[in-house]
Amino acid sequence: MRAVRTLLALALVWVAVIPAHAGALTDFAENKLVDAMVRGQAIGAPATWHIGLDTVACTETGTGTEVAGGGYARVAVAAGLSTWAGTQAAASTTASSGTSGTTSNNGVITFPTPSASWGTVVSMRWWDAASGGNAWICQALTVSKTINSGDTVSFPAGSLTFQIDN
Repeated sequence: MRAVRTLLALALVWVAVIPAHAGALTDFAENKLVDAMVRGQAIGAPATWHIGLDTVACTETGTGTEVAGGGYARVAVAAGLSTWAGTQAAASTTASSGTSGTTSNNGVITFPTPSASWGTVVSMRWWDAASGGNAWICQALTVSKTINSGDTVSFPAGSLTFQIDN
């Protein structure tokens, strides 16, 4: 599963888009896929993804240091055809039929406005719970960004992409 790549652009509304390094499924997600694909187990994919930000880079093991305090919370994004594009085209809302292996967010994903500094954000993770839970995807940012009180932090539609290498 190491061939799985993710691409991401984190847009901070008050600055330019910041691209990210290729990321990876976490070991947790890789194990879930192996068990589902060849061992006949239910994958148990979440009905809602919770996008979180890290101040210490996340890793494939799922570890990292998530932002804490200052009004921070993970952002919930439902799993579904209307919220994530099919592999055939950005913003599509039908089942995947393309060859890119890539999906992206169909709507803006906006974090709560910080009431205090969140520190320097260096990566993000896709979680299966609003707090605690398991990280499924780890994504390092190409350029880290300091988030201060009052900043707006969001992923514009089409900017958070995930690709399974094909």
